[in-house]
Amino acid sequence: MNEQKQFKAGYVAIIGSPNVGKSTLVNRLVGAKLSIVTPKPQTTRSTIRGILTTTAAQIIFMDTAGIHEPRDMLGEYMVSAAKKTLLDANIIYLMVERDLPCPRDIQLINELQSAGMPVFLLINKVDLVPKESLLPVIEAYRSKMDFKEIIPLSALDGDNVDALLKKTIDYLPEGPPYFPEDITSDQIEREFIAEFIREKIFLNTFEEIPYSTAVVIDDMTEREAGGAYISSTIYVEKDSQKGIIIGKGGQMIKKIGEAARREIEDFMGYQVYLALHVKVEKSWRKEIKALRRLGYS
Repeated sequence: MNEQKQFKAGYVAIIGSPNVGKSTLVNRLVGAKLSIVTPKPQTTRSTIRGILTTTAAQIIFMDTAGIHEPRDMLGEYMVSAAKKTLLDANIIYLMVERDLPCPRDIQLINELQSAGMPVFLLINKVDLVPKESLLPVIEAYRSKMDFKEIIPLSALDGDNVDALLKKTIDYLPEGPPYFPEDITSDQIEREFIAEFIREKIFLNTFEEIPYSTAVVIDDMTEREAGGAYISSTIYVEKDSQKGIIIGKGGQMIKKIGEAARREIEDFMGYQVYLALHVKVEKSWRKEIKALRRLGYS
C-alpha cells in the first residue's frame, strides 16, 4: 500500500517556438519515434502524447505545435491546440534555444506567469556552444520569471536528459498510472502512419508544398499472404502542387511512398503494401469544414 502511494503519475506539456527541438526531446524521453522531426519549422500540427513508465512514475509528455503567428485557420488550430494542452498539464516545459529571450519567448513567459503549475525552462542545443556562454542566457530568463527549474540540455544527444527526468518526477503528484505500462503513446496506428507519410513529404518537397498537404489513411486491411495493405490520400490545395507531389513519371510519389513504407514497417513490425493517392482540396487550410474533415478538429 505504501509503495502504491509513492508511485507518481502526471502530464507534462512541452511548449516553445517552432523548430526548437520539442519533438526530438519527446522521442528521446520516450525512447521511440513518435513525433515528426525535420529541419523545417511547424511540422508538428496536433498534440502528440508520449508515455514513459518507470518503476517510480508514469509521465505523459505532450508534444505541441510550435507557437507562431497564424497565417490561416490551420495555424490558428495549431496554436490553439498547443495552448489548450497546458490546461491538462501538471508541469510545463518551456523550451528555448541557447540565445537571449526573443519577443516570442517573452510573450510566452508572460502567458505562463499565471499558469498555476510548475514551469521548467529547458535550454536546448547546448552541445553547440561553450558552457560559459549560457550564464548570461540563464540570467536573462531568470529575470523574466521564477522558473521552478532551469535545465540546459541537448535533446539530440541526450545531455542532461536524465537530470530532467529526475526533476520532473520530483514535481509530479502521487497516484496510479493512467495507461498500461507497456505502451509508449495513446495515439492510434492510423495517426502514426499518417505522420510518417507527412514527414517524408516534408523531407522531400520544398517551399509551401509540405505545409499545404494533409494526409488521411483511407484503409488498413490485413493481407492473406501476410502483412497489411494501407491506402492513403495526400491532400493538397492546388493542381500544381499535385503535380509536384506526384513528380515526373511518378518519381516523387514513389520516393515518398518507399521511404514512408520502410518507416511504417519498422514501426509495425511486419511487411506493408502502401498505396498513395493525391487529391486537390482547394484552400483546405482556410476552411473550417475541410479542416474537420481532414482530422483537425
